Amino acid sequence: MHELSIAENIVEIIHQHVDEDRLRDVRAVGVKVGTYSGVVADSLEFSYQAITAATPLEQSFLALEQISFVVECEECNQKLINDDGVTQCSSCGSFKTKIISGRELQVKDIELEDVKKELV
Repeated sequence: MHELSIAENIVEIIHQHVDEDRLRDVRAVGVKVGTYSGVVADSLEFSYQAITAATPLEQSFLALEQISFVVECEECNQKLINDDGVTQCSSCGSFKTKIISGRELQVKDIELEDVKKELV
């Protein structure tokens, strides 16, 4: 379960951006998760709650934003959304596509009780 190590990395990021005396004020941690990132959202949330239990972060939660898998066809310029990781253009059949989104895994902000700190 690599979600546990990802959750540990998220906690490290929180510690890098929030003063020790403000950790109890952390309410939400916004995380972008691409549907083709290989991350199981439920497992990530469970792992985060498990490692923050009985710590100053125990009242915080992950606010996950699912990012769709999007490819752009270089032949017909269509942008195609699918969450299966298919890179073939469904409009013209070309394999000349580039991935626009869907592989993200990024902490975008940390919300404290009285302030929201943008990281992106």
